[in-house]
Amino acid sequence: MIQRIQTVYLLLALFLTGDLFFINMANLASETATYKLIYSGIEEVASTPAAPVMPASALTILLCMTVLLIVITIFMFKKRLLQIRIAGLSLGLLAGLSGLIFYFGKAGAKELAAEVSYTPAIVLPLIAIILVILAIRAIGKDEALVKSLDRIR
Repeated sequence: MIQRIQTVYLLLALFLTGDLFFINMANLASETATYKLIYSGIEEVASTPAAPVMPASALTILLCMTVLLIVITIFMFKKRLLQIRIAGLSLGLLAGLSGLIFYFGKAGAKELAAEVSYTPAIVLPLIAIILVILAIRAIGKDEALVKSLDRIR
């Protein structure tokens, strides 16, 4: 049942979460330089070799775990109850990811004496949370349908 609507929801959540690897999550501007928050940490925009000013390995690990867990959730379509549990775990990771992005933006601004401005990418994990909730509801409906058909026999 990989062609169900929950797969579409989970794929959209995967694409939205995977986009965080390629876009800036926040911009930081101080009097001397401008910085950007990406998945690997805070980097200076003007520097040619992109060396992180403030590494964020926790953000990288959490983002990788979240993407991996959503991929696993998509392919667990034969075990719907386990799929619901894994999707619930990915909900928690997505919420943690949103909080961690906000935390690193604020902490980087404080450490670098800069002003932080979040890009629209900050809402991508929140939209992914909504999509995963919709997927959990659809998986639950499928499970209820299968159980009702088993009762008829």
